[in-house]
Amino acid sequence: MGRLAQTSGLTDVQREIIDAVRAFTDREIIPHAQRLEHDDEYPATIVAAMSEMGLFGLTIPEQYGGLVESLLTYALAVEEIARGWMSVSGIINTHFIVAWMLLQHGTEEQKQRYLPRMATGEVRGAFSMSEPDCGSDVAAIKTRATREPDGDGYVIDGQKMWLTNGATSSLVAVLVKTDEGAESVYRNMATFLVEKQPGFGEVAPGLTIPGKIGKMGYKGVDTTELVFSGYRIPAGQLLGGVPGRGFYQMMDGVEVGRVNVAARGCGVALRAFELAVSYAQQRQSFGQPIAQHQAVQFRLADMATKVEAAHQMMIMAARKKDSGQRNDLEAGMAKYLASEYCRDVVEDSFRIHGGYGFSTEYEIERLYREAPMLLIGEGTADIQRMIIGRRILEDYRLR
Repeated sequence: MGRLAQTSGLTDVQREIIDAVRAFTDREIIPHAQRLEHDDEYPATIVAAMSEMGLFGLTIPEQYGGLVESLLTYALAVEEIARGWMSVSGIINTHFIVAWMLLQHGTEEQKQRYLPRMATGEVRGAFSMSEPDCGSDVAAIKTRATREPDGDGYVIDGQKMWLTNGATSSLVAVLVKTDEGAESVYRNMATFLVEKQPGFGEVAPGLTIPGKIGKMGYKGVDTTELVFSGYRIPAGQLLGGVPGRGFYQMMDGVEVGRVNVAARGCGVALRAFELAVSYAQQRQSFGQPIAQHQAVQFRLADMATKVEAAHQMMIMAARKKDSGQRNDLEAGMAKYLASEYCRDVVEDSFRIHGGYGFSTEYEIERLYREAPMLLIGEGTADIQRMIIGRRILEDYRLR
């Protein structure tokens, strides 16, 4: 382990957790990631082992059976896992966001019902905002929940898109429009906790998972649609028990999700750097290792600087959220910087590998296909720039 991507001020418990996750990644993820990714195979054995380690309950309070760790600890664990294979980190990310939303916004009955089973991994979480005709424009969603005449439940109709863990999850937090009559479109939204059976096809009456969406990268983890047709759901499954708060609940979840995406970017970039610096010291040209050529050293210097900068920005955003402060600016900056730098570092590593980087036998080929997902996941880079710009203007408004 080199000097890059170190984190100061960690407790002994945090260090033990991160060391254990790093060892697990080196032992159980990296040796198998290439084969699983190329076969687009769900990493069931790896996921089961993570469940045994308690990673699905890492941030869930002890009273619900979890390990009651911070967002920072979780983000550092994600960084290590993504260093091994980004798809595995995606499996726990959506689960973590749903657990976070339940903790922050759920009723006590909802917490008692789901969190203990989420902590063990028995219940796997996913969340859903995007739809076929809208991505970042959340206000444009069309999926609608209509209150039944007796007032005891709702009927949901519509189609959701880009659902990570859509098939393997058993609990999905779904953002829908309602008919509550509020003037703001954002106050006519609700988040429902949708229970379903894992798998494809009709997984509950009126709820269908059509199949996996083919992707250029980010394989292994399933990405699906979610189709509602007359799906009936009790009013008790409304997150927090009160309509009109769904948009704000979902944005709170996405905010911590952006820290997660930043952590994934840091992990993938670190792995790309590790591969490049190792290859550059082995590959010979003009009678010496290519690492001795100034052009390659310049690339390595740029890569190392970007790895370090992204890591420090990510831990700053996580610590801000852990302190209870608003961190949409910091989360947006971390996600934007880490994803852009990840793309740069992976491309430089690809260039250092030369022709071998184009071969499917080399790990960098996989990273080259995975990195672009981070530029669009949890809000595109341009959306992050909009968030950052608006918040900066709030803070630096002319007096």
